[in-house]
Amino acid sequence: MTRSWPRSTPTTPRRTDVSTTYTPRRSVLYMPSSNARALEKAKTLPVDALILDLEDAVGPDDKPAARAAACAAVASGEYGDRELTIRINGIGTQWHDEDLAAASQAGPAGIVVPKVNTPDEVRQLVAAMEAAGAPEHTKLWAMVETPEAIFNARELATASDRLAVFVMGTNDLVKELQADHVPGRAPLLTSLSWALLAARAAGIAILDGVYNNVKDADGFLAECEQGRDMGFDGKTLIHPGQVEVCNTTFAPSPEAVEEARGILESWEAGAGKGVVTHNGKMIENLHVDIARRVLSTHDAIRARA
Repeated sequence: MTRSWPRSTPTTPRRTDVSTTYTPRRSVLYMPSSNARALEKAKTLPVDALILDLEDAVGPDDKPAARAAACAAVASGEYGDRELTIRINGIGTQWHDEDLAAASQAGPAGIVVPKVNTPDEVRQLVAAMEAAGAPEHTKLWAMVETPEAIFNARELATASDRLAVFVMGTNDLVKELQADHVPGRAPLLTSLSWALLAARAAGIAILDGVYNNVKDADGFLAECEQGRDMGFDGKTLIHPGQVEVCNTTFAPSPEAVEEARGILESWEAGAGKGVVTHNGKMIENLHVDIARRVLSTHDAIRARA
């Protein structure tokens, strides 16, 4: 199934501080902050956003050095217009408090926190960020990866205006469900849909989970298309080789851009008429809104090129 446009923040935001400006997050790549070579390579990748990881990709002995490296990367100004975030260790771990304080002071675009399960945890995280001096632009990105988080998704999404993004942790969710990774992701569809509904109702962004088999190009493409068709803003990635496919899949196609321009031209030409058509189809306000979103998305992506 081919979709004509990527989803983004709703035209009418649900929160007063959520911008209607589209921020490209088609490709969001995890990078181990303990790996200096990986951090250097990330400066050259055509990725929309980076998650500088202090959690799963970093061994216990390397976590303090990884924390310092991630914060230094954020402060370096060497990553162009890529959106930089830091994934800290989870609530209750021995590294969490120091990670959160250091990341807040570094001031990335977002602080990614694993296994955020309750609205109270969202509020506690935001309070800790503010106490540590996080600048206004540093938002909370909450990972949704447990059954409890799925059941609490709507309350999570609305717990704080500082929460800007849901990140689906599909590997952990499969584990918690005692399910299997299968083509089409049938065991996950209810959870993915429920989280997406909550994100859209709250006016926040939502990112699909990772695809584990980096050698399975066909399977990866199929899962990107599935996530796009469901309505996700983009996908988290574990390998640089996945970036280009993800960028293309979650961007408007040339045909979609041409169609959007045609719809707007027909609408403007038919101003004041009771009925407006384009290519034989009736055009309403909702079609015009979608067309405008397609073009604003297209322009935002081109501006990053």
